[in-house]
Formats: sequence, structure tokens, C-alpha cells
Amino acid sequence: MLDKQQWAQDAWRRTAGKIKAMSETIGVGFPHASLAGKYDRTAASAWTSGFWPGLLWLAYREEGDESLRRLAQGCEAAQDEALDEFSKLHHDVGFMWCLSAVASYKLTGDEQSKQRALKAASILAGRFNPQGNFIRAWNSYVWRNEKHNEGWAIIDCMMNISLLFWATEETGDARYRHIAMRHADTVLSQFIRPDGSVFHIVCFNAETGERESALGGQGYSPDSAWARGVSWAIYGMAICYRYTGQERYLRASQQTAHYFMANLPEDGIPYWDFRLPDYADAPRDASAAAIAASGMLLLARQLPADQGGMYERCALRLLQAIDTQCAAYGAEDEAIVRHATGNFPTGKNIDTPLIYGDYFYAEALTGLLGNRQLFW
Repeated sequence: MLDKQQWAQDAWRRTAGKIKAMSETIGVGFPHASLAGKYDRTAASAWTSGFWPGLLWLAYREEGDESLRRLAQGCEAAQDEALDEFSKLHHDVGFMWCLSAVASYKLTGDEQSKQRALKAASILAGRFNPQGNFIRAWNSYVWRNEKHNEGWAIIDCMMNISLLFWATEETGDARYRHIAMRHADTVLSQFIRPDGSVFHIVCFNAETGERESALGGQGYSPDSAWARGVSWAIYGMAICYRYTGQERYLRASQQTAHYFMANLPEDGIPYWDFRLPDYADAPRDASAAAIAASGMLLLARQLPADQGGMYERCALRLLQAIDTQCAAYGAEDEAIVRHATGNFPTGKNIDTPLIYGDYFYAEALTGLLGNRQLFW
């Protein structure tokens, strides 16, 4: 049996080769979902526009291929269209610019990348509601007959606030960090249940800040446990602890990780929701496995070996499950990680590859190999 490092090296070699092949067909663009074996393309303002340049930057960092760097820089430049029309932007600017502009700045020192990322951080900070201590999700739209979403917050934003922590480190302006921590504290009190499962959407009164209700969002129901939401909480809280050293975030990352581990099916690929009335024929979400793996690796690194080992072992289990059951390293699909589920309640992108599944799988492999640099 291969040891952990040898397996990770082999898996990364397969993944790096696939990223190179993808670069030759995708080029500069913003893939989201692979449909019938081929990635679609989205606008620069799409929430997933950062994952492809992020994947390119990961591979460039590990392999030194200059063609990948040039493509990543091209994607970042193409995102300027979204920055210039900032009123259309949303809470996901962290996903969008951490993996493009922040990655570029960390790897190359490009000053223009730094300025782009700081602009995105300021846009994100501007979405903070001081009455409720949360960052507003989305912009105005109608969701399942819910006409007012000015007071909505979502668990996904735990990953976006890393952009605010980074901005404080770069500028010395503590306001970004204060906003990030206040949002994270609201997640602690309003999103994470005692058993470690999480709500996807929590609705607050935008004027008073009072909590009004919770919605199922991309989960099965308001009281269910959307798998990817749990993975966002694991990773986002681990990032909060990395930036702040506050034990409450570490405990929350552990709590949600324990829930994730306890509810994994035997084969290691989670169902799209951990609390379904019937699992017969229920789709899996391999992207949730990849996100959780990366989050658990960060969690493990921040704990003593006798405490962190269980999280690293679970991360390895998740990654090996993806490798054997979901990965497409050849020409059978343009993507890498199959069997992800985007939004089951609306019937969008079910049992199909999604670009963020590819990104987090690759990121976790590099983490398993010992590269501790994160773009978050």
C-alpha cells in the first residue's frame, strides 16, 4: 500500500497533468459546470469566476509552468469588467478575487493585483449591516416568492471574509478584520446548531438586526443539513482561527467537522444533504468532500498532532474517495472531479462536475504534500 506522501504525489501528478490539458481547451475564461463532458462559460461577475484562475495559480506554484501564469493573469484582467460594474457585485467577491488577485499578489508581488483585491475587500466591507452584524448576501431578487432579501446572510460567506482578514494584514486598517469577526460571531450564534450542522440562509430584519427566520436555500429544508454548507463552515472557521487565534472559531471548526465526519457514508462521498428523508438515489456532492478535506487539513495543522491527526486522516479519506470514485484525469471529461451537486432544490447542476470541486481537490492535495500557503 502506498504511504500518504507517495499517494498524494501520484494524485497531484495526475491532477497537474489534467490542469495543463484543461488550460489548452479553456484558456482565459470562467468555467462553472461541466455539461456532457465540456465546461460551460459564465460571466466575469459570476461567483465562481475565481476558481479557474485559482486552479491555474496552484498549478503554476507547484510546477512553474509560465503558460499557466499568463492564463491566470488573463483571467484576472478579464474580471475587471465585474469590478468596474461594482453595483452588480455581491457577497462572493472573496471567492472571486482571493483566488485570482490575492493569489497573484502572493506569488508575483503584482501591485495591480493587490489594488484589485483591496477594492474587492472594500466592496465586501460595504455590505456589512451593523444592526445585525452580518454581511448581506446577494442583491435584490425574488427567491421562492420571498421578495425582500436585504437582511439575508448565508453560510458560504464564511469563506469570503478571508478577503477582509487579508486586507487588514496588507493595509493595517483594522476595520476589515472587525467586520469579518462580527460576521463570524453572528454565524457562531445564529447558523451553527448544537449538533454541528448549519443553516444555509438566515433572515434578519435589515432595519433592526433581529433574526426572523431560516430558509432551506440549497439544502433540503430549513432544518436539514446541506453538506456543502457544513464544509464552508469547517473551512471558514478554521481560516478565522488562523487569522485571529480566537479559540471560539477553532472550536466551531471542530464542531462542524465532527458533524461532517459522523454523517459521511461508508464510501466517503457525502450526499448533497446530510438530513434527507430518503437516501435512495440521492445525488452525492463530491465538491463538499473536497472543501471539507482542505478545511480539515488547515484545522489539523493548527492543533497538536495528537488532536489534529483525526482531521488529517479524514481529509485523506475524502481525497482518496474522490480519486477512486469521482476523478477524471483523462479525456473522458474536461473537468477533474465528477459527481458534484450545485443546487438540488432548483434542479441546477446535479451529479455533474463543478469548477470549485476541481479547485478544492487540487488545493487539498498540495496541502497534503506540505504546501501551507493558502490564497485565502
